[in-house]
Amino acid sequence: MSKFTCIAIDDEPLALAKVVSFIEKSPLLELVKSFSDARLGAEYMLQNKVDILFLDIEMEALSGIELLVALPAKPQVILCTAYSQYALKGYELDVCDYLLKPFSFERFTQAANRAISRISSHKTAELSSEFFFVKSDYRLVKIAYADVLYIEGMRDYRCIYTTTGKVITPFTFQKLETMLPPNSFARVHKSYMVALTQIVSIEKLRIKIGTHYIPIGESYRAQFFEQIEG
Repeated sequence: MSKFTCIAIDDEPLALAKVVSFIEKSPLLELVKSFSDARLGAEYMLQNKVDILFLDIEMEALSGIELLVALPAKPQVILCTAYSQYALKGYELDVCDYLLKPFSFERFTQAANRAISRISSHKTAELSSEFFFVKSDYRLVKIAYADVLYIEGMRDYRCIYTTTGKVITPFTFQKLETMLPPNSFARVHKSYMVALTQIVSIEKLRIKIGTHYIPIGESYRAQFFEQIEG
């Protein structure tokens, strides 16, 4: 059975060591990296895909909340913190679970299993469905994956351009990333996501889809080229 890859970020050495030991103790998890500096953890996730992130909140260099807001694409996130007041913010950022320190291995396992269940559900949806629904003007609009050209961010809304027109939705990029097959779509800029099958060409640092040119953001560049080369 393949394991689910994890990283842990916490600037408290004892707390980080505890999470690391719990990951290593679990038969379903594989620790690939641990960081005491959140900035280094963020840089790693911009270059590498992982399944689950165990994340502290109150850190000096970069808080866990700031890290999550900055990440273009997030793994399943389990917050590990001594402060309960961040629970609502965690919910807004669609974290998988919220572990209050000190927590037991049993509670840790419960959170890990919830993350694994989410990952499995997303993979099943990718295989079993050819379409998704988004909210638009008090309706749910059905869109086929194959029809999507690219998605553009416009302040509080995202515009999904398709072969038949466009749909404007309040769904965030983070929400859309959980709904779209990751092997077929890529975030290439803070304001753009593209369907890889619709790319006509890549010229310098921009992507051509149809007659439109889409910029490739510097922070997304390495991950995008790694994805298409893979």
